[in-house]
Amino acid sequence: MPHNRRMALEFTAAVRRIPAYPAAAGYGHEGSLVRLASNESPDPPLPEVIAAASAAVADVNRYPDPTNARLRAALSDRYGVPAENIAVGNGSCELLMSACDALLEPGAEVVYGWPSFSIYPQLAASAGASAIEVPLDGEERLDLDAMAREITVATRLVIACNPNNPTSTALAFESLAAFAERVPPSVCLFFDEAYCDFNLLTDPDATVDLLAKHPNLVLLRTFSKVHGLAGLRVGFALCGSRELPDAVTQLRQPFFLNAAAGAAAIESLRHLDEVARRVERVAVARVQVIEGLRDLGLEPADSQANFCWFDVGEGREEAQIVHGLAEAGVLVRAGGALGKDGALRVTFGTPRENERFLEALATLL
Repeated sequence: MPHNRRMALEFTAAVRRIPAYPAAAGYGHEGSLVRLASNESPDPPLPEVIAAASAAVADVNRYPDPTNARLRAALSDRYGVPAENIAVGNGSCELLMSACDALLEPGAEVVYGWPSFSIYPQLAASAGASAIEVPLDGEERLDLDAMAREITVATRLVIACNPNNPTSTALAFESLAAFAERVPPSVCLFFDEAYCDFNLLTDPDATVDLLAKHPNLVLLRTFSKVHGLAGLRVGFALCGSRELPDAVTQLRQPFFLNAAAGAAAIESLRHLDEVARRVERVAVARVQVIEGLRDLGLEPADSQANFCWFDVGEGREEAQIVHGLAEAGVLVRAGGALGKDGALRVTFGTPRENERFLEALATLL
């Protein structure tokens, strides 16, 4: 009997459960684009970083070091965390998803604020676990008290994104330290700190000191933002113990970080003076954009990141504004896809890019 060529493939229940990641649209615009949709750095990699990545390409007939020993040693020198307590990955998302493979299963719970990073809803869905989404407070910040109240005996993982994506808001170190005390040691606590370098409320390295006191704590960071390596995908996790790095490594495919990415990340760590200058440029851009939005009668959330978040205003259609900006060659993210209808998330670009955005938005409004 011949096979029915029209029969559909049968996929697992996880494929039906997992929501699609909301990718930015508009890249098909034929004119010059102002890319303010994906929280990338407008600054290209340093020439030394490009040279290091290019040199690594000469040996790509060989697999990269599966232990990533040189990168973990460089991160250990930078942060004072033992190398065995550091995990690296193909972006911070890959580390988080691998950690969830190790921690979550049916019957388990993961707690996080919402709206927050768009990948979080995928985590519980992939494992068949339950997601406990805790609303933000009235100022678009994580409500740590409410999150603490949601922790039960079923909770395996708690995630606090600080500064929070997409709302750009941040909490000071004292709040995070007090929250870490309230999370039971049997629960893995992630501080997702992709944007911590831009946070002027707190020294970005302050939370590192918490690792010695909390073996269940993980600080999730990335080279995609302030280091400008988004296209190479390098993330890392600073952990309070070696338990999570060992579990993550056991569950992942080998050679998860390519040679060029690893070389670029190592070289980037040698140029922290440039990182500081980039943070200063973002601070200036933040003032430019937020003051421009206020001049238009809009009130953004208190940004401590390299992007801002604001409501478009009553009687205005989010989709029309996003489409109109795209028609003008300016790409931003629609809030509806990120957890809140009627809002926009806009990354800070170069001074001229920020100006083009504000001009286009003024025309639309």
